[in-house]
Amino acid sequence: MPDHRSSGRTDVRRDADRAVRLTRRALGRRGIATVAAAALAAGLPIATPASAAPVDTTLEWYDATAAAVATGTRPQVSNSRAWAISWLAAARAVRTAPASAPGRYRDAALATAVHTALSALIPDHAPTLDVALRTTLDRIPDGPAKERGVAAGRREAHSVLARRAGDGLDPADVNPPYPTPDPAPGVWQPTPPAFAPAQQAGTRFATPFLLDRADRYRPGPPPAPTSARYRADLAEVRAYGRADSTVRTARQTDTATFWLGSSLTLYTGILRAALSQSDRPTAGRVTLVALFHVALVDTQIATSDAKYTYLRWRPVTAIRADGDPGWTPLHDTPAHPDYPSGHNTYAGAAEGVLTALAGARARTPYTIGSPSQPGVTRTYTDWRRPREENVDARVWSGIHTRTADEVGVRLGRDVAAHTLRNAARLFT
Repeated sequence: MPDHRSSGRTDVRRDADRAVRLTRRALGRRGIATVAAAALAAGLPIATPASAAPVDTTLEWYDATAAAVATGTRPQVSNSRAWAISWLAAARAVRTAPASAPGRYRDAALATAVHTALSALIPDHAPTLDVALRTTLDRIPDGPAKERGVAAGRREAHSVLARRAGDGLDPADVNPPYPTPDPAPGVWQPTPPAFAPAQQAGTRFATPFLLDRADRYRPGPPPAPTSARYRADLAEVRAYGRADSTVRTARQTDTATFWLGSSLTLYTGILRAALSQSDRPTAGRVTLVALFHVALVDTQIATSDAKYTYLRWRPVTAIRADGDPGWTPLHDTPAHPDYPSGHNTYAGAAEGVLTALAGARARTPYTIGSPSQPGVTRTYTDWRRPREENVDARVWSGIHTRTADEVGVRLGRDVAAHTLRNAARLFT
C-alpha cells in the first residue's frame, strides 16, 4: 500500500526544487522583481532575499499621507479631516477583499483609495501622490484582483468625499471672523505678543463623523475666578509657566518645548509606532488609522464647542489683571480660549483609541521627535506617558491651567469612546 505521507513530502521537495530553479533563472535574467513574478505565476511560495524585504503597503501610504498633509498651512482640523477621509475610504475598500489573491486586492485598494482622496483634498501634492501610486501598483502583479482593488479604492474614496462635502472643515469655515468679547473678569481677550483675533471658532459648527452634536460631551463650566481651585490653578501657572521662572526645572522646560508643536504632527509618530508594531491583518491596521483620525476630528469639533461656550480667559490675561502686568509666559499663547486645552483633548482621545485598538503598552519602545524642539527625541513604552506630559507641558509653557488640561483629557476620552462604540456606522 503506498505511503501517502512520503508521496506528499516528495511533492513538497519537488515544488521547492522547482521554485529554486525559477528563482535562479529569474535572477540571472531580470533580477529580484522577476523572481517574485515568476514564482507567483507558478503558484509557488518563494523566500524573499533579506535585501529585498516585502514592502509594507500600509506603512508606505501612511508615510505618503504624512508627507502630503505636511504641505501648506491648513488648520490642524482640516489636516485631520484629510487623514480621516482618505483612510476611512481605504478601510471601507479593503474590507471587501476576495478569497483569491486578497493581498493584491487590499494593497491596490488601499493605495488607490488614499491616493484618490488625498489628491482631491490636497491637489498641490497630487503629482507626488501620482508617483507613489504608480510605485505601489507597479509592484502588484496584474490580474482581476488588482483591477478590482483599484476600482474599489476609487469608489470608496469618491463616496466618502461626497459624504463629507461641505462639512464645515475647510480653512475658511474653521476660521471665520470672530468679534472680540467685551472685557470682563474671566472672559477671553486677545493675548500678547500678537493680540491676534480668535482662531478655530468655526470648528464648533462643523459636521462630526459620528457625534450626533458638538456638545454631546461638553464639560461643565470652569471654576469661577474667585474659587479656591481657580486661584490654585493660577498660582501654579504664575510660578511654573513664567518665562523667567526660578522654580521650573530644565527638564520641565524641555517637556514644555517638546510638546509645544502641533498635536497632529507629534502624534503622527506615535500612531505610526502603533501601526508598525501591530500584528493585525491589513483591514485592522487600516481601520486603526481611520478610527484614530475620525475620533480626533470629532474631538476637535467638541473642543471648539466648549472653548467658545465658556470663553475662559488665558492665564496671561488673568495674571496681568491680578497685579502682575509684566508677567510673560514661557511660550506665546495660542489665539483661542483656555478651557478646555485642545492639546489635551487630542492627547486624551489619542490615548483612548490606541489603548482600545493597540493595547495599553507598545510592543517595543518607540521614539518620536518634535517640530518645536528640532533634533531632540523622546522614547516611550506606552500611550499614557505622552498624555501625562501634555498635561504638565501646557502648564509649564504658561498657556493653560491644569484644570483646563485635565478636563480636556476627559473630553477627548469621552469622544474616543463614542467613536469606538459607534464605529460600525462608518461601514454601512
